[in-house]
Amino acid sequence: MNLTETNNLTMLLLIVISALCVLVLVWCLIRRHRRRHGDVWESIDEMEGHEFEQWCAELLRKNGFENVEVTKGSHDQGVDILAKKDDIRYAIQCKCYASALGNTPVQEVFTGKTIYHCHVGVVMTNSFFTEGAKKAAEATGVILWDRNRLERML
Repeated sequence: MNLTETNNLTMLLLIVISALCVLVLVWCLIRRHRRRHGDVWESIDEMEGHEFEQWCAELLRKNGFENVEVTKGSHDQGVDILAKKDDIRYAIQCKCYASALGNTPVQEVFTGKTIYHCHVGVVMTNSFFTEGAKKAAEATGVILWDRNRLERML
């Protein structure tokens, strides 16, 4: 084996070792993130409806929303929280579900935002949305905040 081949082999070995180090670092960071937020999501996923609404209201306050008000449980017209940010009034429906949400909450909050004279309708969930819900939201202008969005808000 000549000097050039040895240098090439050494470079290749360094590249492989570097790549492995990066992969291990990423894996450790992901595990740390999951450990830190895993307990939070476990408790959120076990909340009942009104408890989740209160949690969402607090999350909104921590994200700069003002005049955050949880509506009464019955006859709320599909709106669980009323809030304001940057002079925009929000009508928000909160859904704590184990499975993806369909278009019904989108339809309800779309109607509710009109009844409450709000500018924007939002559906917040600890879960995700079906394609039907996404299409309904796009057609009505309702904003969808799924688990990933709530994670960023945390």
